[in-house]
Amino acid sequence: MSEIIMGQAHRRSRTWVTHLAEHGVYAHGRTLRATEANAVEGLELVGVRAEVTLTPVTPELETLRAADDARERALRAAVHALALRRTTRHDIALATRAPAWQVKQILAEQTKKDDSQPPAESATTAEGTV
Repeated sequence: MSEIIMGQAHRRSRTWVTHLAEHGVYAHGRTLRATEANAVEGLELVGVRAEVTLTPVTPELETLRAADDARERALRAAVHALALRRTTRHDIALATRAPAWQVKQILAEQTKKDDSQPPAESATTAEGTV
């Protein structure tokens, strides 16, 4: 099974349900794992061998994901702002309450991004200042 089919699982009463419309397969289960296994079995019935990965979807989970994304963006902004002020990685980690490894990773990604961008154009031309 090399192919991975992504889907969404919705909570209906005490059951998770999914519809893999591309293959016409419906699946359900009391747990997400059971629903994924049911979907794999359903796909096999229509001749498709693949793994299934389901993302649970509820309004509350969507709110949680949006909050996580907002926190990640805010953390990156804070790390970059503190780094520009020559704050040590340890102090950045303490100030942001982020693990030191995550601060190091964010700074490394920014350095890699800065290195891949072409240098900014100069404000001067062969004839002088623009």
